[in-house]
Amino acid sequence: MLEAINSVVTAINGVVWGWPMIILLFGTHLYMTFRTGFIQWKSVTKGIKLSVTKDPDAEGEVSQFGALTTALAATIGTGNIIGVGTAIALGGPGAVLWIWLTGVFGIATKYAESLIAVKYRVKTDDGRMQGGAMYALERGLNMKWLGLLFAIFGGFASFGIGCATQVNAIATVCYTNFHIPRWLVGVVVAILTAIVIFGGIKAIANVCEKLVPFMAIFYVLGCIVILCMNYDYIIPALGVICRLAFTPGAAAGGLVGSGIMMALRFGVARGLFSNESGLGSAPIAAAAAQTRNPVRQALVSSTGTFWDTVVVCAMTGLVLVTTIMKNPSINADEIPDGGVLTSLAFGQIPVLGPIILTLGIVSFAYSTVLGWAYYGERCVEYFAGKKVLLLYRCLYVAVAVIAPVVALDLVWLIADTLNALMAIPNLVAVLLLSNVIISETKKYINDLDAKDDTPIPVIKD
Repeated sequence: MLEAINSVVTAINGVVWGWPMIILLFGTHLYMTFRTGFIQWKSVTKGIKLSVTKDPDAEGEVSQFGALTTALAATIGTGNIIGVGTAIALGGPGAVLWIWLTGVFGIATKYAESLIAVKYRVKTDDGRMQGGAMYALERGLNMKWLGLLFAIFGGFASFGIGCATQVNAIATVCYTNFHIPRWLVGVVVAILTAIVIFGGIKAIANVCEKLVPFMAIFYVLGCIVILCMNYDYIIPALGVICRLAFTPGAAAGGLVGSGIMMALRFGVARGLFSNESGLGSAPIAAAAAQTRNPVRQALVSSTGTFWDTVVVCAMTGLVLVTTIMKNPSINADEIPDGGVLTSLAFGQIPVLGPIILTLGIVSFAYSTVLGWAYYGERCVEYFAGKKVLLLYRCLYVAVAVIAPVVALDLVWLIADTLNALMAIPNLVAVLLLSNVIISETKKYINDLDAKDDTPIPVIKD
């Protein structure tokens, strides 16, 4: 029975992550880049500054920085470490270029989906902000049925991509490096998760504001140390990454490129898993932000893709490729596990290397657990109502307890499939509302302090 389910899910996964999805996703990134006039420039120059600027007079539950770090908490996860290694193992080093390009052009899509999330957000009668692709589809396009599908996919995906796979990664690294029993890790993570998520978005944002900057800086410093050790291989590695992104071939250390199809498929898939641009998840957090107008928060949210993929994933990819080229004993062709590749790379730093990697995986994965708990709550509340939130939180914590001691191959596959299924309705919203996005951009981009006085609709719980 399990084998039959696995075969069906594998077949569906092959379809949803085939060329049509790659074209839809990457095509949307390119389309929104040109339509917004390369908003990436504004994102980096103005979005980063706005992300640390408070906007207390605007409506919302959390600060712009709180919304950004909550989204970053969910996006900067094991995909930045293990996911990049897996992409290199399966798609060759050329996949790194496609991960990076997915991030660069994905900034425009993250901007667009966040803008409509804020524009079409609503408020509950107890003051909580609700927003995301489901409300943009319902209020902006009168397509509530598609919004319901997005929410259902997102609600179920949260148990896999947001909880089970992340907690399992934490348990694996703790057991491998410190021999801590897996079940104990599950219990501890579950308790810590319960303490935070039962406090709602404000508690989640409060933790993420402190955890995300620390974990990102700590991990990036580790990458910089390794790149300094491998400095003479950086230029050759960049050449290999660019060459094997388009043509089949081989390089030092068993690095093999299977051509553009494999590099593109695994690069784009891992890029989406990492930065979630086009997935529609981060805008759910953006909708809770205190912001004067939709463009202001959209710029802030789009910086998440810059930090996640353009910086962190790119550094991980360069660390892995330079390490493999420098150490002939590491045969990438014989190591299909991205986690093993990353462990070997960080093992170059005496004593501290494994500690940096362990803390990186633990903090990245735990922050993802928190961020996705909020995403899942908003999705579940949309299609099932506020009354089921307590049950959802209890189930989420229960999954954290059992995740370390169960096989997750099928869970990974289902989560990957649900990611693609979430992306489809979200990208429909972005493309069909592109005129609204451009109109709002023109209205506020040169006057980001202007206040949008459009009343936010109040809905009954």
